[in-house]
Amino acid sequence: MAASKTVVLGVTGSIAAYKAADLASLLVKRGHDVFVVMTEAAQRFITPLSLQTMSRNPVMTDLFAEQSGWCPGHIELADRANLLLIAPASAATLARLACGLAEDALTCIALATRAPLVIAPAMNGKMWSHPATVHNTETLRARGAIFIGPDEGLLACGYEGAGRLWPVEDIAAKADEMMLRGRIDGA
Repeated sequence: MAASKTVVLGVTGSIAAYKAADLASLLVKRGHDVFVVMTEAAQRFITPLSLQTMSRNPVMTDLFAEQSGWCPGHIELADRANLLLIAPASAATLARLACGLAEDALTCIALATRAPLVIAPAMNGKMWSHPATVHNTETLRARGAIFIGPDEGLLACGYEGAGRLWPVEDIAAKADEMMLRGRIDGA
């Protein structure tokens, strides 16, 4: 197991958002300090309270929420992160990240952090294979983002194909692997 690191877990508007609770729990059990940042759409699939309970830390849902101290909360998390892990990542979030838009807490953190970015997509297979999503994925990879998944299989929409979130155990193991290999130096 890797030494304790700070993982900022971004959760976006995908039906797979409910799996983020298990992922947060696994990361905590592996000894990491987990801070969840949810998009507005993610909150339609899972509650912040569930993720707060599993991560054992407050969940950021609003870029403009009151913070104690002078430093904006999203900048504090961006500076603190050893890894920014977005799981699940929706097509809309991939587009915002590729365009450099900073319109919510998660995308602001993504622009402000110097931590490695790991993205675990989850969406309808037609959305995943759409030229715009392919382009956005290529853009993010060219900037150094690491993609894990998506898996193939039966999707929540009833279609078969690529688009399933990687198993949470594999996502947690990949995060640990990156930390053990020294890809994340803790600086």
